Amino acid sequence: MAKIGMIGAGSWGSALSWLLANNGHEVIVWSALADEIAMLSECREQKSKLPGVILPESVTFTTDLKEAVEGRDLLVLAVPSPFTRSTARQMKDFVGKGQIVVNVAKGIEEGTLMTLSQIIEEEIPQADVAVLSGPSHAEEVGKGLPTTIVAGARTKSTAELVQNIFMSPVFRVYTSPDVLGIELGAALKNVVALAAGIADGLGYGDNTKAALITRGITEIARLGTAMGGRFETFCGLSGIGDLIVTCASMHSRNRRAGILIGKGYTMEEAMKEVKMVVEGVYSAKAAMGLASKYGVQLPIIEQVNEVLFQGKPAAEAVRDLMLRDKKIEISDTEWS
Repeated sequence: MAKIGMIGAGSWGSALSWLLANNGHEVIVWSALADEIAMLSECREQKSKLPGVILPESVTFTTDLKEAVEGRDLLVLAVPSPFTRSTARQMKDFVGKGQIVVNVAKGIEEGTLMTLSQIIEEEIPQADVAVLSGPSHAEEVGKGLPTTIVAGARTKSTAELVQNIFMSPVFRVYTSPDVLGIELGAALKNVVALAAGIADGLGYGDNTKAALITRGITEIARLGTAMGGRFETFCGLSGIGDLIVTCASMHSRNRRAGILIGKGYTMEEAMKEVKMVVEGVYSAKAAMGLASKYGVQLPIIEQVNEVLFQGKPAAEAVRDLMLRDKKIEISDTEWS
């Protein structure tokens, strides 16, 4: 049994707390919001974000960050990506040397273009930082539906420890040393999922969705490999796997926000309607910053940025994608 501090009490933090407690681990859940902790303590259910998932009696709750962090065998950082840096900064003084911090949020910081694990390593240099990512909606994990995911870490021993703690009959965990590739796939797929949702909102069909998924993973892999990620990672769970589930499911807040934008909502109106953090909005500008830095073309992500931040009509963005210069599908192939 491991002692685990769950830092964040939203839908994903709640679902993982349910999973870990059912795996026999001791879990304490932290939130900065006193009302949220009071609700969880009384109802044992994240009523607003993950209704129907009842947390076991063994799970405890606190607003005291020191209590949730100090002396725990493993910390799971499950706050939305815009709050990763500020939360990590608050945790720093309570984290011991070599204490494992597993990031489960997805995003890229706009101002610095850093991945979330890079932010955590900068704010908590004494921590052993790992990531957990893949096609895994909280709504399904919290119901015990079979899910497969990947744990990334700098060392094999850390990745395998995370694997052992999270693994269950309904939650299969693979390991990988490609932390950068895992995080880039996780963050950038949210931007492509916005595009998929926009296409749905415009009334387009399965052909359009398939095109966006296929060309979207091409863009993600193009940037990811330029930055040093492994191509195989983008063909795996945190790449094409996560992209498929996020583009296709109504559990996806990015797809839902995209649908609203396709129907004419502004980005701000769509985010307000979804009522949860839409990670792709925060990663979209950062993606273009990285594209510029590494000299990579990201036509789908570029059009998403123009729709989100420049008021470009969604139908016009699709037209511009379709009328781009003619291309060969796979650039390094040769005619026989």
